[in-house]
Amino acid sequence: MTMIVDNLQAVHARIAAACAACGRDPGDVRLLAVSKTFGPDAVIEALSGGQSAFGENYIQEGVEKILSVLRWEADGLRLSSSGHSSAFRSPPSAGPLSIPPEWHCIGPIQSNKTRLVAEHFDWVQSVDRLKIAQRLSEQRPEHLPPLQVCLQVNIDGGANKAGVSPDDALALAAEVARLPRLQLRGIMSIPEPAIDFVAACAIHKRAAGLFGEINAAGVLPRAMDTLSMGMTADLEAAIHAGSTMVRVGTAIFGGR
Repeated sequence: MTMIVDNLQAVHARIAAACAACGRDPGDVRLLAVSKTFGPDAVIEALSGGQSAFGENYIQEGVEKILSVLRWEADGLRLSSSGHSSAFRSPPSAGPLSIPPEWHCIGPIQSNKTRLVAEHFDWVQSVDRLKIAQRLSEQRPEHLPPLQVCLQVNIDGGANKAGVSPDDALALAAEVARLPRLQLRGIMSIPEPAIDFVAACAIHKRAAGLFGEINAAGVLPRAMDTLSMGMTADLEAAIHAGSTMVRVGTAIFGGR
């Protein structure tokens, strides 16, 4: 096994332990591997360890990585029949991936980058204003499934944090949910680091409470099912508060 595969197993063990501590099913918490700044080789190693969902903060870098992994898979199909090796460190695939990679845009989106996101990503977790959602809706190709969307909420009011304010989140959710070619799945938050487990739980519970309020308001055509919160340092607190998706980079790929 590689370091990345070992690290994935360790993170899954942390998720399982956190779920056991609060009486939750580990199957209810998805792991998003945040692969920003790491090359396609790192993603391919994670794929070999069974990881399928990847988060990218930087749109241009993410698109280049998506295309590289697609080329790797195509090369695997070709080279496996010829007996030659791939240029990547990992062995080429013998055929289509059993679980294709699922790509999440989790970084800020400028208007001039929406087309790249709409054409290449499966999920966007960083929608924080209607204009961006409208452009993603208009630019999502018809042959692709609807783009899965989370609203980024600035849950603790951090001055340097992106995200819609909690007070405006319900109205934005109602607007986004009506747009064609998008499916509103939930909310995402990135609070400031907390001083301890109790403080981290408290802020994550605020996001969980907002998630519940939006679902209970009766303005969405279907209930949201994704509460994306928690990273390497605070995933246990996030799971305790109700997270259904943790975004982990350093604990899988190493320091940047």
